[in-house]
Amino acid sequence: MHITTQKLNMEFVEVFDSPGKGRGLRAIKEVWAGDVLFAEPPFASVVFDSHAACICHSCFRRQEKLQRCGQCRFAQYCDRTCQRAAWEEHKQECAAIKSYGKVPNENVRLAARILWRLDKDGSVVSDTQLTGLDELEDHIYDISEDDLKDFKVDIHNFLDFWPRSSKPHTVDNVSHILGVINCNGFMVSDQRGLQAVGVGLFPNLCLVNHDCWPNCTVILNNGNQSAVDSMYHSQKRIELRALGKIDPGEEVTVSYVDYLNLSEDRRRLLKQQYFFDCTCEHCTNKTKDDLKMAGAVVEGEKVPEETVKEVTEYSRTMLEKMEKARIEANYNEVVKICRECVEKQENVLADTHIYQLRMWSTLSEVLSYLQFFEEAATFARKMVEGYLKLYHPNNAQLGMATMRAGVTHWQAGFIEIAHGMICKAYAILMITHGPTHPITKDLEAMRMQTEMELRMFKQNEYVYHSMREAALKNQPMRMMAEPVAESIKNLFRRK
Repeated sequence: MHITTQKLNMEFVEVFDSPGKGRGLRAIKEVWAGDVLFAEPPFASVVFDSHAACICHSCFRRQEKLQRCGQCRFAQYCDRTCQRAAWEEHKQECAAIKSYGKVPNENVRLAARILWRLDKDGSVVSDTQLTGLDELEDHIYDISEDDLKDFKVDIHNFLDFWPRSSKPHTVDNVSHILGVINCNGFMVSDQRGLQAVGVGLFPNLCLVNHDCWPNCTVILNNGNQSAVDSMYHSQKRIELRALGKIDPGEEVTVSYVDYLNLSEDRRRLLKQQYFFDCTCEHCTNKTKDDLKMAGAVVEGEKVPEETVKEVTEYSRTMLEKMEKARIEANYNEVVKICRECVEKQENVLADTHIYQLRMWSTLSEVLSYLQFFEEAATFARKMVEGYLKLYHPNNAQLGMATMRAGVTHWQAGFIEIAHGMICKAYAILMITHGPTHPITKDLEAMRMQTEMELRMFKQNEYVYHSMREAALKNQPMRMMAEPVAESIKNLFRRK
């Protein structure tokens, strides 16, 4: 399937040797906030095992009713259009699943799709692809002993699954591809960017190096398969978007991990998953680490360090308990744990302390899901105020959190704050996601709605509140994933 509505080009970046990092990409033209440096379709991509039954295997949209492939009974699609669009990539997989008698895991499925495509099209599939797959790092010799056991199982399962009718591949070849997936598998989101639902390989993106305070962000644009005329169909693709002005010659970077971790934790995560020591300015100088672990100032007095330390340790334990309850979808237990913890944290930890922010974030999300909107709004507001002091002003996480807080305030009936937050979120997402992304379009519609409601509120509060009750019953603003969903904090897939 070809991209017809958007010509991919590489006029903004080139490959260069980045000091101490190996190959990287740098800008060759001046770019500004919101500019797309490049767009890239996946070399191959698959839906996560855990989402195989509720996500379209072609466009990665979440759908209530999906149509199952009549042959393998595994792949599911929105409709015939999506099924036709996916057939080229699914054809060999379909026959292999039928003959194997079961469905292998996502790593094996992705490796198989990559190797079928390599056999058919070669390692470089377009003139905009800047690297062959054979040149990408696999870090097989860096894998830990525990991970190596799983890795060997994947190799074994791949060789069992790979059909005799396909071109045979050596164990080294298969290992290389699985190794590349292991450290370069990019998390693919659903159409609204709210949840990670799959994994894909994007060769050019693999060349973009990490920085904890990057100058670019990556978003997935799921494309459009629904237009009647297939000439207007566009492919699933990632977009590398500038967060601010980048000068010619400057390296372009993205963050592989969430900035809302301490520098030592980010470095540990990066070493563990990507096998390099981060030497970025923020890690070297431990920038904002003090804020992320800070104690509160009460009536001009700093809270004693010992008390801050004690509550920090307690919070760490409670976060683990909370995460367990959240995974089990036991939301009343989540609320109980968070409330207990927040009570202890109050007037001891600063509003930028990351453990307190995590509790506020979870509480606002779960309370909103349980429809306790007013209480949820209080915690959402605190969370956004804390985030503003820590994140880059154009950070996508900040934009999404502000959007969520805006929706919660709207649901609680705080229309003035809701409208303000939705406008702020819209400004950020225009840069990080661009005007055509579904989530930005949703926000634009919300911005117009809250603006209209705000005018009505200022004219007659009574009429506004009775209309709001009716609107809430229709629930037009279901913009949040269920709290158990894994939101996208890390760029590449977590092991």
